[in-house]
Amino acid sequence: MRSRSNSGVRLDYYQRIVHRLILAHQEPVTGLFPASNVNSHAWIRDNVYCILAVWGLSMAYKKIADQDEDRAKCYELEQSCVKLMRGLLMAMMNQKDKVEKFKMTQSPYDSLHAKYSSKNGLPVVGDREWGHLQIDAVSLYLLILAQMTASGLQIVFSLDEVSFIQNLVFYIESAYSIPDYGIWERGDKTNHGEPELNASSIGMAKAALEAMNELDLFGARGGPASVIHVLADEAHKCQAVLQSMLPRESNSKELDSGLLCVIGFPAFAVDDAQLIHNTKDAILCRLQGKYGCKRFLRDGYRTPKEDPSRLYYERWELRMFENIECEWPLFYCYLILFHAFQNDKRSVQEYADRLEKIMVRSEDGILLVPESYAVPQDLVGFEYQKPGSQAREVVGRCPFLWGQSLFILGRLLQEGFLAVGELDPLNRRLGAQKKPDVVVQVVIIAEDNEIRDKLAEHDLHVQTIAEVAPIEVQPARVLSHLYTYLGRNRKLGLSGRKSRDVGILSTSKLYSLKDRIFAFTPQFVDLSRFYIASDNELMIDILKGEINFLKSAWDLLGRPLVTLVLKRIHLDQDRIPLAMIQTMRKLKSGYINGTRVMLGNLKDFLNTSAITDLSFLGSTEDGYPDRLHPDVQTYLDEHLLRSFSNRNTMNLRGGQLRPRTLRRRMSCKGAIKKTRSINVDSDNLGMEGPSPLTERRLSSIVPPPWLQANKQNHVSVFATTPEEGPTSPPQLGGELIRENIYPVDPHHGRLAVDRRSEFVRQQEITVPKILIQRHRAETNFAETEVEELIAMLRETENLEEQGDILQFLVDTQGLDFNTAGLGFKHKSGDNDNNNAAVELEQTFLDEVVLELAGGGTCGGGGSGAAGASSSSTSPTSSASAVMPKVIIDAASSPTTATANDENEKNNKVTAATATNSATASNNNQNNTSSNNNNDSSQSEGMLEEGRVVTVRDLLKGLYEKACQQKLWGLVRHTAGMLGKRVEDLAKAVTDLLVRQKQVTVGMPPNNEHTITAPLPEGELRQLIHDAYGDDESTAMLTQELMVYLAMFIRTEPQLFHEMLRLRVGLIIQVMAKELSRTLNCDGEAASEHLLNLSPFEMKNLLYHILSGKEFAVSSVARGNLSIVSCKSSRVSKKSQIGLGDPEGEDALIATIDDRQGQWLRRRRLDGALNRVPRDFYSRVWTVLEKCQGLAIEGRVLQQSLTQEMTPGELKFALEVETALNQIPQPEYRQLVVEALMVLTLVTEHNMVPSLGDVIYVEHLVHKANQLFLEDQRKVQGDATLCCAKLKDGKEQQQAASGMLLCGGAAYICQHLYDSAPSGSYGTMTYMSRAVAHVLDCVPKHGEMECAIS
Repeated sequence: MRSRSNSGVRLDYYQRIVHRLILAHQEPVTGLFPASNVNSHAWIRDNVYCILAVWGLSMAYKKIADQDEDRAKCYELEQSCVKLMRGLLMAMMNQKDKVEKFKMTQSPYDSLHAKYSSKNGLPVVGDREWGHLQIDAVSLYLLILAQMTASGLQIVFSLDEVSFIQNLVFYIESAYSIPDYGIWERGDKTNHGEPELNASSIGMAKAALEAMNELDLFGARGGPASVIHVLADEAHKCQAVLQSMLPRESNSKELDSGLLCVIGFPAFAVDDAQLIHNTKDAILCRLQGKYGCKRFLRDGYRTPKEDPSRLYYERWELRMFENIECEWPLFYCYLILFHAFQNDKRSVQEYADRLEKIMVRSEDGILLVPESYAVPQDLVGFEYQKPGSQAREVVGRCPFLWGQSLFILGRLLQEGFLAVGELDPLNRRLGAQKKPDVVVQVVIIAEDNEIRDKLAEHDLHVQTIAEVAPIEVQPARVLSHLYTYLGRNRKLGLSGRKSRDVGILSTSKLYSLKDRIFAFTPQFVDLSRFYIASDNELMIDILKGEINFLKSAWDLLGRPLVTLVLKRIHLDQDRIPLAMIQTMRKLKSGYINGTRVMLGNLKDFLNTSAITDLSFLGSTEDGYPDRLHPDVQTYLDEHLLRSFSNRNTMNLRGGQLRPRTLRRRMSCKGAIKKTRSINVDSDNLGMEGPSPLTERRLSSIVPPPWLQANKQNHVSVFATTPEEGPTSPPQLGGELIRENIYPVDPHHGRLAVDRRSEFVRQQEITVPKILIQRHRAETNFAETEVEELIAMLRETENLEEQGDILQFLVDTQGLDFNTAGLGFKHKSGDNDNNNAAVELEQTFLDEVVLELAGGGTCGGGGSGAAGASSSSTSPTSSASAVMPKVIIDAASSPTTATANDENEKNNKVTAATATNSATASNNNQNNTSSNNNNDSSQSEGMLEEGRVVTVRDLLKGLYEKACQQKLWGLVRHTAGMLGKRVEDLAKAVTDLLVRQKQVTVGMPPNNEHTITAPLPEGELRQLIHDAYGDDESTAMLTQELMVYLAMFIRTEPQLFHEMLRLRVGLIIQVMAKELSRTLNCDGEAASEHLLNLSPFEMKNLLYHILSGKEFAVSSVARGNLSIVSCKSSRVSKKSQIGLGDPEGEDALIATIDDRQGQWLRRRRLDGALNRVPRDFYSRVWTVLEKCQGLAIEGRVLQQSLTQEMTPGELKFALEVETALNQIPQPEYRQLVVEALMVLTLVTEHNMVPSLGDVIYVEHLVHKANQLFLEDQRKVQGDATLCCAKLKDGKEQQQAASGMLLCGGAAYICQHLYDSAPSGSYGTMTYMSRAVAHVLDCVPKHGEMECAIS
């Protein structure tokens, strides 16, 4: 036998050590490691770390295996790893019900246990007796499972185990929003059992999600069924939150050495090299000692001052642990690995030497890593005086296997037995290297040939949905539904993915399913969502943001692909909106906002895009992996074919089977493209009838639909068209019209019954279109009978007025009040009436049509994207002879159109007004004639008493109508009354919260509600609506703003620096104030303007307010306002909307004024946004140390806070913030912040040893104001006009009644608010003088250097 090479001998030495220290403790039955000889509990985290040394050693042997015995050793070591990993897998699989439950509840009591019995793998403590929810432990397990599988070990044996692992992925995928107990099992550091969001858990989860993505758990021998799928967006959310938190660990721990495992081995979770560097430096600077690193500041575990008889700490005792926290050699092991992966040999050596000095030698000379070092009881006093001076003693286990295992790995790397790549086969360590620029591919697809031709006019050549075949284009919700089948397993009782969210990273890939390829449109273009989706400009803005996001977030193979479908509903008065054309041209140029883009056709991008295989949709459990799961098959047959694609599968078996929204979405699809059905009911467009009529071109004799509908509203308040009248015989006129106007689309056959009920509903809900006609003089609704109200509702033309009537009905009768059959008591449907109606109709039509054909103007029905889709009445000609109540629709820009055009528009646009209203109440009421099936049952009483038309239905109609016409104020109000909520509301709030921003809703100071933890959608809505009482519009606006804030915090986190709480109510007030300032109008008008801003302008205004940029307001078509940035506030000519332009002298004053209010405005904005100077909170902490307390607006911050919390702790910042938020006026709050800053300067320059008693901060501000006014009197400044006036009787009275002449808040002169901070008359000067006056501790006499920075 050959003699061993040196390396072989050395490896044998390590093998003996590993065997004696680690493997000797492995339980033979379960393969788990007990915590110690006396404690048989096995922790997931410790077990996984223990086995890493064994895995590393097995790979070292694999490399030099030149002899059989080496191969055997390698195999033994590998199997020990498999045994342990499977032992943990079995223990967790025993708790599969918890995994299933946790997906729904995310409650700490439903979580997997953190430790099991090493003897049998069963639970050892109850659900509530331990902080079991430790996402980092499960994540670490998955991460190492992925790495080991990639290195060639086979750990997972069956497909059931694969589904369980897939469900573990769902278990950790929302780690970014789940507070847990973290790596030290403590939660909040007082150990009261409160979980908190921990950066180390989020980082580990992010690493596990990325490592698991597309991993085949059966290694090289697996097939599609054993692959794990992760939605890239979930991993990215974890990353975004992690980046916003580092180097902070959690609310109570401002720093934690545990983060070393996130920025280095094993997780490598941070992609930003600078952030890794900053985090490591912060840990070394504040936590490193001679014996290792402290876990976190004021960690009382095992210190001599800890009271071992209780688990928790009192808040005040945390200060005692400062400077005597235990030091853990474990972190030196992490640092050695960290530097080894960075290939920094010098640092590796440095930490190896340090570690060697503090290791303990056993009897047989083996170096052991102890758990921790503590200061001995008798030396505590000296250690307090001079931290780091005293010798420490070992406490806890020795060897500490977690540390020992990492130490051995470090040794193997140092001695060259392992390369770093072998410990990281998935190459996670390369994450922080610079990546090439991402090119975003964009595909625009036209809904039909007509839109394609319109785009071609602008030199934009695109394909239609039909032309991109065989690739199928689907909305994101289809993908989200398909993903719910992932991980389903009947035997284990696991139900698959719960979250319905699919983000832009997931929709930017292509998907293959058997032999089909799917492309998905992004989630934000899904129109069945919130009303903000009907604002085209906003959608374009979001698109630009998403493309920008893809540039930074994309890290998959291939390029991202964004697919967009341009539909009828996007057209504005039958034209493609300018904003869209401009954006497409930009995309065509190859760059948009600094991101490289390529515009092309889908087939060109097949080879360059990422393609994911949806193999998990096979019915593997039934033994047919090659066949689709039967449910999926049904779903695809039911939905896919109809979502967008242009197939002839429209004659479905009965329309009720499909969800309404889809039906509405597709209704304008048909084989005969030019069919012009005028049934503009957005619920079912196609006509039915056994005998399909041939298509006729509409001749100009036929009235445009809106005129007909109009006839109905005016001649008889509620006439049924003759053929449908309860008794009237069919008449010739009616037949003629029916023939001409209602060509039938054979592909839309739907059940007549279904049709009829829709029709009946329409008949009763006559919500006509807006006409600009002011409210009837002083109508007092309260005195009008409900009957009459309903009649009035049917007659009135004005949407605003309808809104008022409905609001009154909601208040008095409730949303579910049945209005059917009301409002007709004086209208009997007798024949004469009907006949008269028909004749009138004929004459009227003849006149009007002639005029139209001659090119009269016709107001586009509903001047918006949704356009005429369901406009009922838009009478617009001067042919009012017949119909006295025709009013020209001034709201929309007049366009000239032939009757034909108008109809065409009506049918095209319809399809996608998909709002969730089940009734598309707002349609041409005369659509009755569309029942071409001459079904006798149709003509029996259209108004049977049993029909229910509730106020809610009427409201839905009004909401949809307002959406089309872009009456945003009304849209917001009706949305609020209907209790709508943004789908992404909970997600938006979570996005803000997990980035450590708290959110408050409601108007300060009385009913502000603070949201500090993620809430379910329903509760959030309730909370917001309770906060605003009956003010539905503002409640809706709040939801909307939260969504925008979440967009900004994702794309431009720097806007939110130094802001802890986002007070949405206050932000709304400031937005209104800014508008009233810019528009020169009073508060009421300003809030009216604010509520009527389009969603895009609203987002724009919010952006200007957050970024503090100056802006002007310009008026655009239809009276909408638009927010424009102006580089300099003086140059811009601000258009004074509706107030006449100021001229001459006024104009001059306006520009001066503008400069004048600048500082006041800045203070008001900063106060409302709660923005504070840098390091403000930690500086307040130093002030608090030197005085008994700080009183702000009746709240006292006690000195004891410094005992409980460290200066950089988020909890401390929130305490200060809460006190400051007691101040209702933002500008006053900002002066208080300035006063606090002056106090910090006093303490930082050590002018005085102590600041004395409780300091009343407001006294300082008022004193400063007093000094300011004295100076103003001396120099005859501006303030002499108001506050500095010499008081006579009248003035005195006014001051007493609480009003300042200049309107300054909190009795502080407006002019002080408007002074710059610096300069001899600056606020800081007065504050400093006030400090000197008020505080007794500052010496009154003698020289003192005064330095105010």
